[in-house]
Amino acid sequence: MTPLVGILGGGQLGRMLALAGIPMGLRFRFLESRPDCPAAAAGEVIVGRYDDHAALTRFADGLSTATYEFENVPAATARWLTEHVSVYPPEGVLAIAQDRIAEKSLFRDLDVGTPAFCAVDSREQLLAACERLGLPCVLKTRRLGYDGKGQWVLRSRADADALPRVGAGLIVEQFVGFRRELSIIAARSRTGEEAFFPLIQNTHRGGILRESIAPAPEVAPELQSRAEIVARRVLERTGYVGVLAIELFEMPDGSLLANEMAPRVHNSGHWTQDGADLSQFELHLRAILGWPLGADSSGRIRTRGASAMLNILRGDPDPSRALSLAGSRLHLYGKAPPSAGELRKIGHLNITANDAGELERRLCAARTALADLL
Repeated sequence: MTPLVGILGGGQLGRMLALAGIPMGLRFRFLESRPDCPAAAAGEVIVGRYDDHAALTRFADGLSTATYEFENVPAATARWLTEHVSVYPPEGVLAIAQDRIAEKSLFRDLDVGTPAFCAVDSREQLLAACERLGLPCVLKTRRLGYDGKGQWVLRSRADADALPRVGAGLIVEQFVGFRRELSIIAARSRTGEEAFFPLIQNTHRGGILRESIAPAPEVAPELQSRAEIVARRVLERTGYVGVLAIELFEMPDGSLLANEMAPRVHNSGHWTQDGADLSQFELHLRAILGWPLGADSSGRIRTRGASAMLNILRGDPDPSRALSLAGSRLHLYGKAPPSAGELRKIGHLNITANDAGELERRLCAARTALADLL
């Protein structure tokens, strides 16, 4: 029987999961509030809310397994689904990833370095946290923030005083002077098999990921091994199944601090569609179905030369512009163009090359040619 995979959420990540799975004979069903979502082109859409048990019942009927495309699916929904079908990653790790205090506490319990942090539920606690951690520091919501939303850099006491309202559900994090931002993307199968991609170097502006380079330049084998140790500790402590991304700060002394994790396929792994033996999307599906992960004897997925990913955040891309660039592959999500001044992920461009030098030349050309889209 052809496996039917259920995906909570019908955005671009759900779409790309399905596009990776269709060649392997998989079928897909999505639970999504909008019938015209990006994933609608790749499978059946059950229209409904995550707390709609009637819609969830229709969604679960006949599924081989279920997963989710983003971490803000209510943990209660995943918990309800587990009574009807296997759900991966497990509901417990989803709940941890939804709360920055729980997430950083997990890192701390696993002896994984992370910026110092304090829970904040009042203005008085905020001021005390600023005193304890020092300024500047970063104030974030404990839940739901993404792409720079729900976070503020406080550079002075005046910035803290100027906040209109400070209530429960916040976290203050130490501001760290990192050398660069990295991410490690790993997977663990239902069988316990594990696999890792090489470290990825990421560039953010305005809290939004703009580009990723893989393998990250100037990564010594020891640094890759330490990042894999971090990921392996989380995978094994939580009984994880699926693809996991962990965002890391590389400090000037070469140490790594964990910033946050995403229990799903991740924007910084999109380059794998064109730059690795298999994509993060196929890897996730293999993991949740218990199929072989395809790693080499060291547990790593083989890459093809050097790769980069550029997020397309504005405009109405003309495919011919992007595809005229050497080594480029365009991935659009079927979304309407953003309004003027809005930044929203509507696609990405993957660039591949034989080596890092050639990649940098191609990346520079793409940044110039597509500056109005990036």
